[in-house]
Amino acid sequence: MVNNESTKVTLVGCRLAKEGQEFIYWGESPDCSGCKIKGTCNNLEAGRKYRVEKIRNGTVHGCYLHDQGVMVVEVSRTPVVATIESKKAVPGAKINFEPIKCSEINCEFYGYCYPKGLKSGDKCTIVNVMDDVDECLRGKSLKKVELSL
Repeated sequence: MVNNESTKVTLVGCRLAKEGQEFIYWGESPDCSGCKIKGTCNNLEAGRKYRVEKIRNGTVHGCYLHDQGVMVVEVSRTPVVATIESKKAVPGAKINFEPIKCSEINCEFYGYCYPKGLKSGDKCTIVNVMDDVDECLRGKSLKKVELSL
């Protein structure tokens, strides 16, 4: 369980309102412009990955965007799995994330080299070192890691 200091109260669509559900918040939709509660929905950082930690009271609020309405939840940022150079893959190390320069969009690891939820220059901590990437099409020495902001 995540402590209260690292959670935020927000509103998410009822389809996402399940403990453990992960999502990327993409920012405010134009459909939100006339909504009175949009400040509560749109209080997360765009382009970041979150996990629903707790559903508050189960009350459903109407929404112009979500067909089943929205619910109050507590969310936390969740680690993002990415590839980094093997020599930098040290548990607990703090790094500035830079995507691996690669144009091999059909590579099975491309999504880890350009992970959703991280931006170039993000200050991250390596939470977990996972696997070697033995099949890099560019022959780079890479490891898969979990990074937290």
